[in-house]
Amino acid sequence: MRTIKGPAIFLAQFAGDKAPFNSFDAICGWAANYGYKGVQIPTWVTSLIDLEKAATSKTYADELTGTAAKHGLEITELSTHLQGQLVAAHPVYDTMLDGFAPPAVHNNPKARQEWAVQQLHWAAKASKNLGLTEHATFSGALAWPFLYPFPQRPAGLVEEAFDELARRWTPILNAFDENGVDVGYELHPGEDLFDGVTFEMFLDRVKNHPRANILYDPSHMVLQQLDYLDFIDIYHERIKLFHVKDAEFNPTGRQGVYSGYQSWINRAGRFRSLGDGQVDFASIFSKMAQYDFAGWAVLEWECAIKHPEDGAREGAEFIRNHIIHVTEHAFDDFASAGTDLAANRKILGLS
Repeated sequence: MRTIKGPAIFLAQFAGDKAPFNSFDAICGWAANYGYKGVQIPTWVTSLIDLEKAATSKTYADELTGTAAKHGLEITELSTHLQGQLVAAHPVYDTMLDGFAPPAVHNNPKARQEWAVQQLHWAAKASKNLGLTEHATFSGALAWPFLYPFPQRPAGLVEEAFDELARRWTPILNAFDENGVDVGYELHPGEDLFDGVTFEMFLDRVKNHPRANILYDPSHMVLQQLDYLDFIDIYHERIKLFHVKDAEFNPTGRQGVYSGYQSWINRAGRFRSLGDGQVDFASIFSKMAQYDFAGWAVLEWECAIKHPEDGAREGAEFIRNHIIHVTEHAFDDFASAGTDLAANRKILGLS
């Protein structure tokens, strides 16, 4: 067994126009001050990283690594959540999703999708240049608008959506394979890959591609009322990344999983700062240790109530206190009789 690495922090929810959140150097200093040991970089935030340059210049990639190291940090993974969403986007979301891409490809879904694919290819090369072995992303969604089976879905509709999703992602997965990097899809409502069943549907279509893996985030499973502990038992071999994010689900006589179109503060299911929700992290960290998870425990802060600075400060301590320093020997080794084959046969009455 290995001890999980951490605590680390996903910078997406903290990056901004004001110091210390407007440059990679400054935000690394901010994160280190709270006790983080790693940072996960959102590649669409150009003030933190030039993705194309990181893909094409080992010197620049080394500079990024050096900047993090100056603050006692490691870069844990790169993230292309927004770009991954655009690899497969149903037209109903075109207007809203234009904001995920540069103005040059707005109102042009084909150009926007091509831009997103290029971003993923750069992310694969940039990850290699940075010495990373995992990558975080979304799958995108073609079938999501048809989640609820009414009106009745035409036969083959969902199957064709997943066939197309696989056609679009297979060359990208191959590119990551060429660079020695695992892709971790964050299973998330709004994506076609949002639970175990949909991940299996996709995995079957990409022929069990070795680079098609999972970013485990229990908060999204709480909101779906999915057994997030059993999920680890089932899929631990494919779990390559870990977002430590809390959530709560409090249904009432007025709303449940779908939450009546309410804002985050008024939803039955909502994200919370670490320790303020319902996720059983003690059991999660135990299972991660049991299954020899080799990656980082990365805080993703999203809370409709608490201030982000408090969430970041408390999150580092929370993760640090939950990481299990795994044992190197069995607790009952002191009682070992040091037997051998002959002794074992004697004990069994076979000698």
